[in-house]
Amino acid sequence: MSEESIRLVTVGRVLRRRWRLLAVLTVVGALVGYGASVLFPPRYTASASVLLPGQWEERELLTQVDIATSSSVVDRAAATLDWRGVSTGELQDRVSAAAADGNLVKISGTADTPRRAQQLSDQVAKEFVSFAARIAGGGTDPDAATGTEALRQQVVETNRRITDLADAADPGQTVESVQARTDLEKLRTSLEEAMTKLDQADPANNKAGMVVMGPAARPTGEAPPTRTQLIAAGALLFLLLAIVGHLAAARMNRRLRTEPEIAAALRSTLLGSVDVPGEERARPRNRGPRARIRRLLGVDTRWDIPAPRTSGDEAGRRIRYQRVCARLRDQLPAPRRLLVVVPDGDEIARRAAGHLAAETKSDPLLNVVEVSVDRPIVPDRDTESGALVVLSAGSWTAEELTGIAEACADGGHEVVGVVVAGPVLARPTRSADGVPDDATLALAVPGHATGGSA
Repeated sequence: MSEESIRLVTVGRVLRRRWRLLAVLTVVGALVGYGASVLFPPRYTASASVLLPGQWEERELLTQVDIATSSSVVDRAAATLDWRGVSTGELQDRVSAAAADGNLVKISGTADTPRRAQQLSDQVAKEFVSFAARIAGGGTDPDAATGTEALRQQVVETNRRITDLADAADPGQTVESVQARTDLEKLRTSLEEAMTKLDQADPANNKAGMVVMGPAARPTGEAPPTRTQLIAAGALLFLLLAIVGHLAAARMNRRLRTEPEIAAALRSTLLGSVDVPGEERARPRNRGPRARIRRLLGVDTRWDIPAPRTSGDEAGRRIRYQRVCARLRDQLPAPRRLLVVVPDGDEIARRAAGHLAAETKSDPLLNVVEVSVDRPIVPDRDTESGALVVLSAGSWTAEELTGIAEACADGGHEVVGVVVAGPVLARPTRSADGVPDDATLALAVPGHATGGSA
């Protein structure tokens, strides 16, 4: 199986076993998105287009875009609109412009109502056209128009005087006369070039006459992000964060899952593995409000443990227990009393220890005790001749198991073996006709069991 498939299986396991918690977090994320939509009221955006006739280079269009959003244009629009509670700086943040195909400058205005958004974009477009015309000299200022026309008249008069001077110059071929006529022709050429540039800069040329392409259309919907988008984004964000958090926690999990690792951490030998039947995963026996909340959210059981396998019948499960008991008898030179150590909170191990105690009866006699993994304390050695550790896989770290082993040593107990318990799903009970009468009786007889590994 590829790594990608493993990830998909893991995500599916998270969704299947933590769906209650994920549903609650998704609702919380949706409420956070709704709260964000309340803090940020809806906005509406309207756009007006301004046509720039003639041939324009890309740099010139970008310059016009900067002019459209400049403070000179927006300040005039703000003074004309005179909206209460809206400053000029805030209004400038609500205005944007962009160059479009066909020598168009698209001016957009955002406001809290569709009507204000339309007014803002229309007014900024109007002020932009007026300001651009004033920069190009095409304004309605009579002094500016008079000065430009007077400059043209002076150039024409100077050109006429140059012609008269050239005609009145000495027609001879002296050096002085030739030099004078050459200087006059150069001056005439310079004046003609100046007139050409003046005509090109005339606001009546092809680049003049910017036109607003009609009023802006009044917006019918909110500008993104809308309230629905914020709610959906909040729910999706919290769901993804919850899944990523589960995956990160599973990746950082240091709990031992394999039987050799568990036996090595306890510094003992593995006697075998046993099955604990149950319709669902065993749950802790904790009580109180926090335990009820954890049970309601479905976080009182581990999600990263593989799903329980379907076990055989009761006879097959008892064979596993009897094989463990046989190996335990082989470890002991004579019938002795043993201390069965079960980590506190490991419900599967506690049930397995109970099955072992019932199976062994008095050969050897098992005394089951639960030990806290935080601060493990094992009773001092009395009549016991060793300790048997029973626990479930994937529940404890190497440090916790090492602590249990050290606690057993401090109490004077030698860890004679380790039994790993795993949850299984019990099959329906067979009918009485399908099971031989002597099957159960044979398994109930004390003695050494034979067979393969448990």
